[in-house]
Amino acid sequence: MDLLWEHPGDLQQDPRVAHVARTLNLPPAIAAVLVGNGVASPEAAEAFFNPDADQLLDPARFRDMEKAVDCLTEALISRRRIAVYGDYDVDGVTSVALLYLFLKDVGGDVFTHIPVRNSEGYGLSVEGVESIRARGASVLVTVDTGITALEEVAYARDAGLEVVICDHHQPGNMLPVATAILNPKLLDEPYPFKELAAVGVTYKLCQALVNRLGVGDSLLERYLDLVAIGSAADIVPLVGENRVLVSRGLRKINRDPMVGVGALLHVAGLLRRDVDVSSIVFGLAPRINAVGRLGSADRAVNLLCTRNRENAIRIAQVLEDENCQRKTIDHDTLEEAMAEVPRVCDLEHDRVIVLAREGWHSGVIGIVASRIIERYHRPTVMITIDEDGMGKGSARSIPGFDIYSALHSSADLLVQFGGHKYAAGLTIRAEKVPELRERLRHWCGSRLESDDLRPRLRIDAEIHLRAVNRGFLEHVQRFAPFGSRNQQPHFLTRDVHLVVGPRVVGSGHLMLRVEQEGIEFDAIGYGLGHLLPSLEPAGRSVDLVYAVMENSWRGACCIQLQIKDVSHAGRRRLVARDPGREND
Repeated sequence: MDLLWEHPGDLQQDPRVAHVARTLNLPPAIAAVLVGNGVASPEAAEAFFNPDADQLLDPARFRDMEKAVDCLTEALISRRRIAVYGDYDVDGVTSVALLYLFLKDVGGDVFTHIPVRNSEGYGLSVEGVESIRARGASVLVTVDTGITALEEVAYARDAGLEVVICDHHQPGNMLPVATAILNPKLLDEPYPFKELAAVGVTYKLCQALVNRLGVGDSLLERYLDLVAIGSAADIVPLVGENRVLVSRGLRKINRDPMVGVGALLHVAGLLRRDVDVSSIVFGLAPRINAVGRLGSADRAVNLLCTRNRENAIRIAQVLEDENCQRKTIDHDTLEEAMAEVPRVCDLEHDRVIVLAREGWHSGVIGIVASRIIERYHRPTVMITIDEDGMGKGSARSIPGFDIYSALHSSADLLVQFGGHKYAAGLTIRAEKVPELRERLRHWCGSRLESDDLRPRLRIDAEIHLRAVNRGFLEHVQRFAPFGSRNQQPHFLTRDVHLVVGPRVVGSGHLMLRVEQEGIEFDAIGYGLGHLLPSLEPAGRSVDLVYAVMENSWRGACCIQLQIKDVSHAGRRRLVARDPGREND
């Protein structure tokens, strides 16, 4: 599928770019990347390049933070039992582990509960409330769940439990009646940073408890691994507080990981590597998710909470084994789903894909929906139907399109739903699926244009190859950690010559040697070997979009261009960047 190249336009002529470049002695292209990312002053750039704990906001700015801290402080002092109830994905698991460890370390009587996906379903349930009440809890803290659990929270309160909700999902029209609700997305919530993951909200609660209890900030440093893993895995924008938390957490992981995190790095083959956001998303997160998808996520919580190395290695191997099993299920489900697409979708006209089938594993349909988007670049809903005729679904979206709102438009068809703009879950009766498909076809058809169905490649600045040197690379590296709304900078260079005939190396990687006015670089495009037939022989000109990387081989380091796309010179249509898509 051809990419649409999004060009920054005349950003490099913006006076703010010149001001930032001159004040901080930066290359103009680096300053243009900063301004394009909304970092438009020298002061903001200094803060961006130096994420520090001093940049974290006061947790007391949450509307209900004082109520939450009062509740938990009283429970700690009076030795009342506290239950931490979470979701079974990575954000939920790390949130549960974080709050459990913190409360335990300050002397709390605390235990955890994560529902088993296949038997208890998603979120807070009456059965879950009964379970924790039977274990003697008098305070219930939900993390990464609870914001739409009106009846369940009411049931818990009627049962004598105080309820504190730590969540970051979109609230419904009504809120649960809880002791305190911490959620930056509440309509009237004054907390200024809205993009925290659930583990970030949980961290803010712990931060406020540190201030109240006077136990010292160093206690929170122990758990930064969890905050980085949960935030990175949930694909929250790596700006503002998220950038600070993930940066500090990655430093902790690379210098002194928690025992359970170290064991997970070991089984993932990452123990002696420089762990970054990509390592978390593609290495650690799938292993943590696997046990929650196929069975009980308690095992992942136990791994992250243990301080016994032998125990950690044993549990980490369980996660590794289940992740291998999950991959097999993923593969089989994806093949079945891809075969289903042409049967139920008219890809010439449909701008959404809704698939439903009996027997699909509910733990992998979200992953498979994402894989289908990679192939067709359309919002996708995958629904598995059980023997009682109830469907459980996962919805995933494309940049710029709100799948949560799409589901909300058909709320009358759904038993329940919840989630984010780009990922949501739903429950629906099987007989309602055809109507849901038709409604979503209409909704998406009226809101998505043909260009929206083509993936876009953001270009941050246009440069000449002579601009690329060791100093330029060092400036690029300061943008890390890379992730949502802080992507690795991509540069466009026009009219570069192919010095050596392009070739495919390894498992489908495109290798080029490019030159412009005597400046030469090796360039590699991972997984782009399919572009080889479209490239003309060596000596012809191409336009190249790439990232600037450091390549280490046998102790030697050099600059290498990582190809994102390549086209015959002057032939690729460029579209204006849409800031609205980037700032969602």
